[in-house]
Amino acid sequence: MIKVSFIGLGVMGYPMAGYISKAGHNVTVYNRTKSKAEKWIKDYKGQLAETPKDAAKDADFIFTCVGNDKDLEEVTIGKNGLYNTIKKGAIYIDNTTASANIARKLYASAKAHGFGFLDAPVSGGQAGAENGALTVMVGGDEADFKKAEPIIDCYSKKIKLLGPAGNGQLCKMVNQICIAGLVQGLSEAINFGINAKLNMHDVIEVISKGAAQSWQMENRHKTMIEDKFDYGFAVDWMRKDLKIAMDEAKKNNSPLPITKIIDEFYGEVQNMGGKRWDTSSLIKRFRK
Repeated sequence: MIKVSFIGLGVMGYPMAGYISKAGHNVTVYNRTKSKAEKWIKDYKGQLAETPKDAAKDADFIFTCVGNDKDLEEVTIGKNGLYNTIKKGAIYIDNTTASANIARKLYASAKAHGFGFLDAPVSGGQAGAENGALTVMVGGDEADFKKAEPIIDCYSKKIKLLGPAGNGQLCKMVNQICIAGLVQGLSEAINFGINAKLNMHDVIEVISKGAAQSWQMENRHKTMIEDKFDYGFAVDWMRKDLKIAMDEAKKNNSPLPITKIIDEFYGEVQNMGGKRWDTSSLIKRFRK
């Protein structure tokens, strides 16, 4: 039985760790809010650790899914971080959406200490995590990827190695730039249709079978029309991700004029009280 540790049981990590456990692996979990880990232990088979350091000890594969670069540093190279106890030959897979810089830093440290590192951010949202159908974008060494792929496959529908450490995070930035533009376009279109007195459910039924089709249209149009935004990927996290992308864009000379505007629109949504609304809430700017 393969020993796996999973650190970070948020809306994504909780079901992801669950799928690894259900696949028959021996899973030890850690979460900053201990009650969440205690609940996970009741829902799935596994053990609870008091610190990331304890969770990683003797594990063959270690996963993290936390909030940002600062959280990631705390659970890896911090006082009670997993880098203090991870064994040689183990592989550490980070599912956090973070910067490419922190990914490269953690990779270099991992290699210096004899274990593997993969930056492996995910896409598919809460529904993808709960259904074990996430897309995983991976940066790192091919040998480490091949070893970790069967474990990552427990919670995913598509996994791809995209090059050296940091490339997984860069791919996630591309993903978030695309999503921001798609959600804004869908928001403008639905608002236009409502103002034109169209039945937007009928409209979407038609246009979703043509060139306008997208995941956002298929999965979010109903709740956008009905003014419901209490699930899915939160605006706060989207702004965090877009900032990472815009910071990276400055380094590689990539203009992001539309992304910058949409990020400001998300700021307006936050000011409306929508920090925890899902990202499709961009339409609220029009439907006040």
